[in-house]
Amino acid sequence: MRNPATGPRVLLKRLRDVMAKSLGPQQRLDLIVQSIAANMVAEVCSVYVLRADNVLELFATEGLNPDAVHQSSLKFGQGLVGRIAATARPINIADAKEHPSFAYLPETGEEHYSSFLGVPMLRSGRSLGVLVVQNKASRTYQEEEVEALETSAMIIAELIAAGEMEGLNKRGIGLDLSKSVRLKGVPLSDGIGSGQVLLHEPRVVVTNLFNEDADYEIERLRSALSELRVSIDDMLSRGDVSKDGEHRDVLEAYRMFANDRGWVRRMEEAIFNGLTAEAAVEKVQNDNSARLMRQPSAFIRERLHDFDDLARRLLRQLMGKPQPDAGLGIPKNAIVVARNMGAAELLDYDRDCLRALVLEEASPTSHVVIVARALGIAVVGQAIGVVSLAENSDSIVVDGDEGVIYLRPPADVAAAYAEKEGFRQTQLAHYAELRDVAAVSRDGVEVDLMLNVGLAADLPQLSETGAKGIGLFRTELQFMVSSTLPRLDEQQAFYHNVLEEAGSKPVIFRTLDIGGDKVLPYMQQIPEENPALGWRAIRLALDRVGLMRVQLRALLRAARGRELSIMLPMVTEVREVVRVRAMIEKEQKLLAGFGHELPTNVRLGAMIEVPALFWQMDELMEAVDFVSIGTNDLFQFMTASDRGNSQMANRYDTLSRPFLRALRNVVEAGKRNNIHVNLCGEIAGRPLAAMGLIAIGYRSLSMSPSAIGPVKSMLLALDVEKLSKTVLQQLQEPSTGQTMRELLTDFADEYGIPY
Repeated sequence: MRNPATGPRVLLKRLRDVMAKSLGPQQRLDLIVQSIAANMVAEVCSVYVLRADNVLELFATEGLNPDAVHQSSLKFGQGLVGRIAATARPINIADAKEHPSFAYLPETGEEHYSSFLGVPMLRSGRSLGVLVVQNKASRTYQEEEVEALETSAMIIAELIAAGEMEGLNKRGIGLDLSKSVRLKGVPLSDGIGSGQVLLHEPRVVVTNLFNEDADYEIERLRSALSELRVSIDDMLSRGDVSKDGEHRDVLEAYRMFANDRGWVRRMEEAIFNGLTAEAAVEKVQNDNSARLMRQPSAFIRERLHDFDDLARRLLRQLMGKPQPDAGLGIPKNAIVVARNMGAAELLDYDRDCLRALVLEEASPTSHVVIVARALGIAVVGQAIGVVSLAENSDSIVVDGDEGVIYLRPPADVAAAYAEKEGFRQTQLAHYAELRDVAAVSRDGVEVDLMLNVGLAADLPQLSETGAKGIGLFRTELQFMVSSTLPRLDEQQAFYHNVLEEAGSKPVIFRTLDIGGDKVLPYMQQIPEENPALGWRAIRLALDRVGLMRVQLRALLRAARGRELSIMLPMVTEVREVVRVRAMIEKEQKLLAGFGHELPTNVRLGAMIEVPALFWQMDELMEAVDFVSIGTNDLFQFMTASDRGNSQMANRYDTLSRPFLRALRNVVEAGKRNNIHVNLCGEIAGRPLAAMGLIAIGYRSLSMSPSAIGPVKSMLLALDVEKLSKTVLQQLQEPSTGQTMRELLTDFADEYGIPY
């Protein structure tokens, strides 16, 4: 029978008393290890804290040599203590010296102790240190003792996170939470951003750790769980959630996890051991996060992430905190850090305050990245672990040119990037000076530099960049950021405003490109195994004729008295173009019958994104007034590589010979049929890639506003004829030799062309 003076609840009461006293940090830590040792009848209790130099330093001990405190240390991963910190898992053994990871520290005097129990001190899944108890007698600690030590470790971790341990060590080295971290990701949008971390899903800070009444806390937990389950049931019963499909599968998984007895039992056990309901949720969440960070299986990581998300929701329920509003409390130099996010979520943030975006996932053609690039925001993706390492308000530098992130950068790094940012501002000033300079090469070749945009807020960029016009207006963005389907009059007013802002400059409106990865919150989705190849864009529009007709009617009414250019996405067969042209003619007759003024001319174009069009190119060009190549989708379909898969993001080169040959064939078909050819994919906005496109015959390129200056600067220094001869000759060579990217880089370096 266990001594009533010991046990987890008694231990937590003792720790609560220690926390309530007015003590210095070292005194408090010393009393904590004494209390733990006494409660667990352990002859040794020690706290090792992880420093910024990846060393675990002995910060306090009861039972070992007191002179070893702040003198004895182990490297991260060294010994049993280092192994616990590295794996974030407890070690419970009867004879420590027999373990292969055992490392003897003679200055501590621990050679007399056999049994060993060590647990990680976790916060958001990160190991901040290790808490250890030892005894001379050989024994394995009971499950209840492991639970008690883990709970104590969580409390010490909160002290570390609150900054109470900073400055205690005598070596003047900061702790792990404050250390500078360099992360290498993938550059997704150029630019330099420095400022403060703003977590897209901020952590809820639990301050009330110890409970006074376990039954009351259990009731609070069960009530919050009930509300959480009801909210999930409500989402599942809503009319806009389909009866099957991926969206529903995710919610069904949430419902299953919210009712998981193992998850609930672990939280209830933590409450019975003396924690409040919210502290119990955080403790279990810490354990899950540690497992999530170290799981090799993507499927298991995703399931653990679901638990992580549920825990955050449950914490907000318990603490009465609503879901965070991206529009509130944003610092003036915010760097948003997230696992991933949608384009609409990014647009919730104040653009004037947003300096950069850091994502653990995402690829160059993810829609949030495309929108960020259009807004001129630096983006680094595939920054694995950044969400766990970052804290709100941490200083951070994001290098979107190199794909590097510095969390809590040292002074010299911050200064170097301030200088680099200053140089970039000088470059931007130079690009601004080029605004009214004609986009003509050194040998007199003119290239139309157009904009890719999709928001009313982007329109001032038309005059600021000196672009020739808008080569791609993504009409779906208006639908994606709206909570309901925009009505006819709303669409008409929006398109009319775009045309008014553009003035005499041309605008090409792409009809709704929804479906696939562009999900409208108010539209029922049909489950698809390969959504990128499925019911999307023109395919969806032709099946939802009412949706298509409303948009066409809004465009026709908005363009009264001027030319209107409409472009169809994801065209696969020429008859799709024929059907839409018939719809336009029918709408024109209908509007004319009601006395509406019509556009002076309606030009209909098609996007070349589906490789099938290469075998009906002449037929297509007879049916349209212009074409535009969407290289984002075309490239993924030609290479059979998912554009949203980070594993495939850099596997194949958009400047490869096969792809450039395909693009060259479209230019030749345009000349043959006297049809204007534009290219509006992301590669058009990269100076080196734009060089290659111009060399194979493109004279109209559409890109994000931030790319106009760099591409124009490149063009002004370029001898197109000389480059074309080299490139067209090399296109005929086998793909096994020098790559086209290497050839273009060498040419640019030889002739001093900025890229």
